[in-house]
Amino acid sequence: MRPLPLPPRFTGAPFAAADARAAGVSDGRLSGRRLTIPTRGVRSADAAAAVGDRAAAFMLALPPDVAFSHLTAAQLWGLPLTRSLESAPGLHLIRRSHLPQIRREGCHGHRGLQSRALWRLDDLPVVGREDTWCDLGELGGSVLTVDDLIVLGDTVVTRLDTEAAAPEWADEESCARSAARLVRAAPWQAAQSLRSGQPESGLTGRDLLAACLTSRVRPRGKVRLEEALGLVRSGVRSPMETRSRIMFHRAGFPEPLVNEVIRDDAGGFLLEGDLVWRDQKVIGEYQGEHHASIHRRSSDSSRASVAEDFGWTVLEIYAADVFNRPRRIACLQRFARALDLDPATLRVE
Repeated sequence: MRPLPLPPRFTGAPFAAADARAAGVSDGRLSGRRLTIPTRGVRSADAAAAVGDRAAAFMLALPPDVAFSHLTAAQLWGLPLTRSLESAPGLHLIRRSHLPQIRREGCHGHRGLQSRALWRLDDLPVVGREDTWCDLGELGGSVLTVDDLIVLGDTVVTRLDTEAAAPEWADEESCARSAARLVRAAPWQAAQSLRSGQPESGLTGRDLLAACLTSRVRPRGKVRLEEALGLVRSGVRSPMETRSRIMFHRAGFPEPLVNEVIRDDAGGFLLEGDLVWRDQKVIGEYQGEHHASIHRRSSDSSRASVAEDFGWTVLEIYAADVFNRPRRIACLQRFARALDLDPATLRVE
């Protein structure tokens, strides 16, 4: 016999089992195979796969004084994580230090919420991005390398600076223009400190990261976080742009500008280069998967040809040039020649 249908208010989202019982749903119906159990005391008509859905389900069974932090906060903010971390099981939750850690299957409990800026994303309490960056650094080098932290830092400061330049960023149309996360976000509690991130503060995103790290008392991983912060730059638009920039830095190249506009002699727009050595008129263009189509390759080639007509050298960079050592050596030597550097002086890891 088919089970009785659930009341409509319990079919569109996870719900607390206690609320369903109060509405007359039987224990037999709540324990039926047609419902999933995201966590103890919660039921759902659908399996919650996305982290936001799982977080919303767990919040029904959690005390109201918790917030999502660490890897879960990074996922909810849409920060770039390695593939293994993107699919890491369990939700990270944080409470104030005088309260016990959350101990529930599927959760990783932390304390220290009182010292972190708190936001609401899709009605979920989430630790702010600056604090999340510091929290991730405290997880240890086996979880996130220094380069991983630089990638995350580049993303955070770029978004903070973009939002500060366009204070109306909470509007969804503005979010799309600024490449900010498409979510309505507003402070959940007042943040009057240096880390508040308010546009009128005049602080850059990197200033905010530095202030957040400075405010931590003996944080784990401080040396790694400080090393990463020294290489964080605003304006980078993809993790592989960051990793390419790190490759050149570690090899001893002069630092390039990131996503720099290149103009002709009359001031007209030519292109925007991913990595630009302006004095030497050399451009490094990272070619990701989105550059693979014939149309995009044709457009890239046309732009490069125009730039070369004005004395610029445009060199392409691929993922294998970063991750494969023989390809990395060849790439660095190619750029060294273009920049008139002695290839023998390069430091190749």
